[in-house]
Amino acid sequence: MRAIDTVWTIVAASLCFACDDPVKGARPERETLVDACMSDDDAVACGGLESLASAGMDGRCGTHPTTEQVEAMELDFSARRAASARIAFVPRVIPTYFHVITDSEGHGEVAPERIEQQLATLNAAFVPAGITFSLAGVDVTADDSWYAMDYGTAAETEAKSALRVGGAGTLNIYTAGLGGGLLGWATFPWEYAWAPEVDGVVILDESLPGGASPPFDLGDTAVHEVGHWAGLYHTFQGGCAGDLDDGGDRVADTPAEAQPAFGCPEGLDSCPMPGKDPIHNFMDYGDDACIDHFTHGQVARMEYQLTVYRDEV
Repeated sequence: MRAIDTVWTIVAASLCFACDDPVKGARPERETLVDACMSDDDAVACGGLESLASAGMDGRCGTHPTTEQVEAMELDFSARRAASARIAFVPRVIPTYFHVITDSEGHGEVAPERIEQQLATLNAAFVPAGITFSLAGVDVTADDSWYAMDYGTAAETEAKSALRVGGAGTLNIYTAGLGGGLLGWATFPWEYAWAPEVDGVVILDESLPGGASPPFDLGDTAVHEVGHWAGLYHTFQGGCAGDLDDGGDRVADTPAEAQPAFGCPEGLDSCPMPGKDPIHNFMDYGDDACIDHFTHGQVARMEYQLTVYRDEV
């Protein structure tokens, strides 16, 4: 265990997802899309702008670890796997709490049936991974600051610290109006060891099924963010170069892609390696109606991540 503790000390020193200067994706993402669409006449970028504009958003996801952070986290993951004689994953039911945050005028209220539909959407997506989610509780809190929380801010930390329930294996989902123009973000499994109070998933209230943020209104923002919570990176992590040195998303059966795919650009092939871009993968940026699966490799990674980091003993 001492070797793992040493590795974790290195990792913890390398990570700073809750610092004052977090890695953000919304504003640079939109600026990149604008540049590519206007300057290069990039159809995918233009489609991305159209999708985000129709939803009234600037970015799909705020979960963007740097290359250095990924390397540090993977070092810890490898050490923990190597120290385990055998990792056996068994189907699990994850207790799930929804924390509905509204403003003082009631904006952000979510009807019970929409929460039920969101849970059903999560279960349909994760059943192949042997993971189901059981509704453990719903609470509603009115707070103007929390309702407009942005990624990595004091408002996020305050809301989560006050509302979070359970341990590492309990999923806490926070719905709010969100600032920064994002649809959502999440924490990764290994973060729990040093920042348990901020563990969980944050999603735009209108991204739940039946929301007012088309084409992101079928509940797949939650699926995408829970994928991060279970240990998955974006399929475009590292770009085309990522998979050349065992980098990228650390999953062998998701082809490399140069950048996020928005909309549903069939046949997109942005990297010279074999395989077309995984535009239908839950961990890409496609419209909700376009993304529909995890790969076998992603399922295996989630099983290992949950067993290593989220089993409560």
